[in-house]
Amino acid sequence: MKYILSVLVCFLLINNLKAQERYLTKQGTISFFSHSPVEDIEAINNQVLSIVDLETGDVAISILMKSFMFEKSLMQEHFNENYVESDKFPKAKFKGKILDAENLENKSKVSIEGDLTIHGITKKVKVEAAIEIDKDSVVLKGVFTVLVADYEIKIPSVVKNNIAKTIEITFSLNHKKIK
Repeated sequence: MKYILSVLVCFLLINNLKAQERYLTKQGTISFFSHSPVEDIEAINNQVLSIVDLETGDVAISILMKSFMFEKSLMQEHFNENYVESDKFPKAKFKGKILDAENLENKSKVSIEGDLTIHGITKKVKVEAAIEIDKDSVVLKGVFTVLVADYEIKIPSVVKNNIAKTIEITFSLNHKKIK
């Protein structure tokens, strides 16, 4: 079922991007890190779907929340059930554009701006990213932060000191040319 959903999402995203300079990954990586005086929390997701269109600068990313892996299974359970409510909000999504998308082949850094949806809440974000382009691939890498409160993720008072108010998100998306 996950595979069918991934293929369907991929098909829909590809059809929404009209140019011919499209690049895709189904195995991008997104991780997040929360540092607090009590503990550090880190999770990684290696099943990130992303499409980039170099002609238009369009970028689309889809993340299955239950695919984040934690060091401790109890953290993973709390993340999915209590915080991001993965059954109710199964995906995080980003839809945006690379700013100043002209002559991307000559750039090593880009700004990407768009809508990030987490926990059913959509916020505008602007992210700086490293970009590497060759004839068959586009790699985007970067780090940015989000405020937990911006996405209405409720942290119980008993663990409020365990989870940072600002979460660092790191991404590495190695896209291959769609032929």
